[in-house]
Amino acid sequence: MPTLMIQGTTSDAGKSTVVAALCRWLARRGVSVAPFKPQNMSLNSAVTEDGGEIGRSTALQAQACGIAPHSDMNPVLLKPQSDMGSQVILRGRVHGNMQALDYHAFKAEARETVLAAWESLSRRHDLIIAEGAGSPAEINLRANDIANMGFAEAIDCPVWLVGDIDRGGVFAQLTGTLALLSASERARTTGLIINRFRGDVALLQSGLDWLSGHSGKPVLGVLPYLSGLLLDAEDSVGLGTSGAAASGDSASQMLKVVVPLLPRLSNHTDLDALRLHPQVQLTFVGPGETVPPADLILLPGSKSTRADLAWLREQGWPQVLQRHLRYGGRVLGICGGFQMLGDSIADPDGLEGPPGDSPGLGLLRLNTRMVPGKQLRQVQGVMTGGAARVAGYEIHNGVSDGPALARPLLTLDDDAASRPDGARSDDDQIAGTYVHGVFDHPDACTALLRWAGLTEATPVDYRAHRDSQLDRLADMLDSHLDPAALADLCR
Repeated sequence: MPTLMIQGTTSDAGKSTVVAALCRWLARRGVSVAPFKPQNMSLNSAVTEDGGEIGRSTALQAQACGIAPHSDMNPVLLKPQSDMGSQVILRGRVHGNMQALDYHAFKAEARETVLAAWESLSRRHDLIIAEGAGSPAEINLRANDIANMGFAEAIDCPVWLVGDIDRGGVFAQLTGTLALLSASERARTTGLIINRFRGDVALLQSGLDWLSGHSGKPVLGVLPYLSGLLLDAEDSVGLGTSGAAASGDSASQMLKVVVPLLPRLSNHTDLDALRLHPQVQLTFVGPGETVPPADLILLPGSKSTRADLAWLREQGWPQVLQRHLRYGGRVLGICGGFQMLGDSIADPDGLEGPPGDSPGLGLLRLNTRMVPGKQLRQVQGVMTGGAARVAGYEIHNGVSDGPALARPLLTLDDDAASRPDGARSDDDQIAGTYVHGVFDHPDACTALLRWAGLTEATPVDYRAHRDSQLDRLADMLDSHLDPAALADLCR
């Protein structure tokens, strides 16, 4: 059961990107390869072919392999609901909510789930490229570790360690991490990778020579910083303004989209197609920041919908929305954001936080009740009133009802039947949907941007963009990673 594990000196060192690059490089050479992340903490998730839920970055790696995502690829997914607790998902299914200390004690049991999923996946593929989480040198988390070296030791696989030179101090990152490992863990670390390098690598050579000599480990490659790389992020949100500000185009020619930066914002990858779009200026607005003029205000998904709705009120967003609508602006809600647009949200069982009811924003005549049994499905269909194709996925607990649903935004195909989804207001200024990834299909993206005010919208296919970026990563490995190390993987 051959497995290679990629670990990093820090969070966001580039582990996910290196795994995706290796998966695409191997798949292009006919290797049956699959990604594996034992434990992930992320609010960006995807629906798998077996009806489960895994981290979004792992689903992207499956696309790099040319295979459908499966719940075995990410057997433990933690979705934070507060600073102290998370929803725990095991092999794609909700196991329950746990506080951090309770989960730490639970890891010995979760380890069996991880090993069973890895063994099942290994039987179906020739090679597994596994990804660690955070850093293997987190001393306080080493007991019953299932995310990094604990997993590597359990299955006895080699590890490549990635450091991010763009953060600075990469030699300290790599040597410090190795120093904090046990003797057996250092022995299984068979190579080092320096990621996100800008400049002439010749200027780095003396440092590379020292690093190899000091650590006794080969430097397998120095990977360049790839400008403009846009792929599904594991969790972090790229802040600031994209579009006009980034391209230098006249802002007056762009559709201005504003998104409140919710404390528990989930599946912000819904917005990646808008980041990519050459005619869209996308701006996140954080706490205390002034809301700029907008054509479209988009309320994104949330892992704690009632808590994030309370945050919107504290930040004055209801008044912002009313003023925006008076001046003819459009409002779109996705999943939790759609629920917030209604009259009320009830969570009697405390599925997303303390039990209770909350008044909604009152912009759509609907009410939502959180019920056990998360809706997990991939969907496709059309936008109502036209032929624009839609493809995405649903991940939510809530069930909504009310007169606003009589004017749905989408018509979805479920096996032999069809069903409505979402809602539009009578004046067509406000809309909402439960479908994530609604902008990814070029037809739906174009139609929604026209609805929002961009009359001559250019079609953008974000799914095709993902594939082109994955090929770009694989080409980078061809030029910058040790050919002998890559050849060994093929063998």
